Amino acid sequence: MTETWQEAMAVSGRTARRRVLRVTVPDAAADRATASARADLLAAEEPLGIRVDGTALTLTMRTPGDDVELAAGFLVGEAIVRGRDDIAGMKVCDGTSCGHLDHTDDEIGNIVDVTLAPGVAVSTGARRNFMTTSACGVCGKTSIDDICVLPQAPLSGDETAFAPAMLASLPGKLRAAQRVFSSTGGLHAAGLFNAAGELLAIREDVGRHNAVDKIVGWAVLQDKLPLAGCTLLVSGRASFELVQKAVLAGIPLLAAVSAPSSLAADLAEEAGLTLVGFLRGQSMNVYSGPHRVAIPA
Repeated sequence: MTETWQEAMAVSGRTARRRVLRVTVPDAAADRATASARADLLAAEEPLGIRVDGTALTLTMRTPGDDVELAAGFLVGEAIVRGRDDIAGMKVCDGTSCGHLDHTDDEIGNIVDVTLAPGVAVSTGARRNFMTTSACGVCGKTSIDDICVLPQAPLSGDETAFAPAMLASLPGKLRAAQRVFSSTGGLHAAGLFNAAGELLAIREDVGRHNAVDKIVGWAVLQDKLPLAGCTLLVSGRASFELVQKAVLAGIPLLAAVSAPSSLAADLAEEAGLTLVGFLRGQSMNVYSGPHRVAIPA
């Protein structure tokens, strides 16, 4: 398939070119090596500040692009907003340009300004006025009570059944859709699928939690929450924060290609989420909510 110039620009905005020294050892048993200079593509990582009603909420390291989605999804994961109607407006500013909530172009900037709807406010425990690395989504929380948030509507009402064969096919579909990873080898991905295994949305980022926030933010801005009947697949492991983000977005099944943490499994069990780990090849482990995995009699 021929790549459009818009697609090429989208990938280039998420990567950075760097000169590297390529060293090759032709024979591991021999004490010799060859070296040559070459150009390499790296996944871009830059800071993004999120401001809510004019006040700084957090500063996170992310891969540029889909920044409005990231901010919207972050607010869902912090239990600040529950849907599109809780957001009055959003804009991305880099000092020279701004993109608005209904803007379809990629506006890569440094700050996302969010205006909440009347009556919607940020709780004291949600504020984290310091940098969050691309590996940390709950840094700065003061207690376990601050990070353990369950939705108002429990997931128990979502009785969607997912075929094991369909689940087993998802990692291959996710990998095939990771365009920036194909160029850099350095990004996590999150993919949203329906019960038939059709890919609804995919986002990539240096931070796994950022990729999930971008998926949830896409759903918020499309007014698709809650994401009933959907599967969220993440590259790597399933952490506590990813479980919470899936639960608050109304996603009934979270799958990961690696293991979950013990706290992730505990929260999934409490929230009624089906948690699948080690989804590789033709096998998987189901850590909670096995009733949604439709095993043939």
